[in-house]
Amino acid sequence: MSKLQDVAVIGVGLSKHVSKRRDVNIAELVYEAVSAAYDDAGVSPRDMDAVITGNMPAFEGVNMPELWGAGHWGAHGKPLLRITTGGTTGGSVVHGAFYAVASGMFDTVIAISFEKQSDGDTTMGLNSVGIADFAAILHFGTDPEFLVSAGGGAIGIVAYQATSYMKSSGCTTHHYDKVAAMCRSNAARNPYAHLKQPDITPEDVAKTDMMEYPLRFGHCCPATDGACAMIITSADKAKKMTGRPAYIKSCASCSDEAAIIGIFGGGPAHLDPCSQEGCKKAAEKAYKLAGIKEPRKEIDVAEPYAPFANQLLMFYERLFLCDEGEAPAVLDSGSMEIDGELPVCPSGGVISTNAIGASAMERIAECALQIMGKAGEHQVDRDVHNAVAHGWGGALNLNVVAVLGDTPRR
Repeated sequence: MSKLQDVAVIGVGLSKHVSKRRDVNIAELVYEAVSAAYDDAGVSPRDMDAVITGNMPAFEGVNMPELWGAGHWGAHGKPLLRITTGGTTGGSVVHGAFYAVASGMFDTVIAISFEKQSDGDTTMGLNSVGIADFAAILHFGTDPEFLVSAGGGAIGIVAYQATSYMKSSGCTTHHYDKVAAMCRSNAARNPYAHLKQPDITPEDVAKTDMMEYPLRFGHCCPATDGACAMIITSADKAKKMTGRPAYIKSCASCSDEAAIIGIFGGGPAHLDPCSQEGCKKAAEKAYKLAGIKEPRKEIDVAEPYAPFANQLLMFYERLFLCDEGEAPAVLDSGSMEIDGELPVCPSGGVISTNAIGASAMERIAECALQIMGKAGEHQVDRDVHNAVAHGWGGALNLNVVAVLGDTPRR
């Protein structure tokens, strides 16, 4: 890592996020974010050395969308790389951009991620991703209890995770209600968020329909159309281009298991679905590379990837922001609030806005905005020196973690 040059974010662009963007096609949707990022950084497509992009094509049913959008995004005549890693796609795109610049291969790149779920069928897309797993189920057989959870798709798996977390931590469904209300209230301050509910209360969340115990409708993320773009450059160039860049101090990733159902359909290797060893290992590496020794003292803002309410508490712990089992108490203390000791998801998080291919990048982008002081109404009331962003995806097995700061790596 010592041989890599320092890397910084100098521009962030976001599109409008709603459930259905019928007014634009994919290329036009992404152009909104791309043009905003160029404007924010004060650069143009001519200044880009490469384009790195990603989404989940199976969700829209459009293969190789980068060929369609290249002209809109300033990619003609430039190296272009597409990355797809499930829910972590946007985070993986930033990782790719980070290493492209850190290696010295390129000086400045644009990272682009998006999803236009309304153009396709996300459920069918998820089924296509999991077809190898289901083939293994049919061939090898697996535990019938797992089949029940897997049959519910993502929410089936996460509901199992949520009950397991309740058992291990002692938290209650009321804590999940509080998480959802906190995030939706934060989202009301964010002009680019999808679900904005400024006056929502935990009691309101508790009245929503049960989806799969213990998760209610109010605990779940929406399906969103949206895009995000970031201008990423070398630290030397960043200092000349902006007065307050956000430095990417480190990026790390770790796969947890070979597949959702484990090896040869024998069930998950980790009996505890909340263990998330991959998240812990990725966080450990990211903190070490960034020079962060005491995360709970040195991190000022956290953006964990939590499409479901229980996951915010679980990943808060796995990112070492508190001891395991303590997140519910930290939530009760008010520390996670936007004006708390360590604000969590001041943007509203994935539970409020989930354009799947972009969601993990938006966690990193939001950390950059906080550091640069550009988050607007959801800017936290303090100087942000270090922030941690997280993504969760793959076949529900991949974790990506990035640490950003207001100074380069020391």
